[in-house]
Amino acid sequence: MEGEDKDDAPPRHLSADARRLWLRLRSEFCIDDGAGIAALRLLCEARDRLDEARRVLASEGLSVKDCRGSIKAHPLLTTERDCRSAILAALRSLKLEPAVVGLSK
Repeated sequence: MEGEDKDDAPPRHLSADARRLWLRLRSEFCIDDGAGIAALRLLCEARDRLDEARRVLASEGLSVKDCRGSIKAHPLLTTERDCRSAILAALRSLKLEPAVVGLSK
């Protein structure tokens, strides 16, 4: 697959933290089947997006002003929620607990 190294290596587009998570989970939980690798990839990609959304939210705050000056929820709150859901779904498919990646249920 494009963007991946050989064998057990994580996809190159993942952040350093996500690559470490990939290697740790593959090793600790013997994830080596196609479905498991696909779920792990989705988990790590969603974790990267979640971390990025959280960094922006920490900088910009939880609300923004729209073009009329009304206060609205920051659009990245939806991204944060969706990424968290994607991570939890991937963990369920791998039969792992959220604590494995530092999340609570």
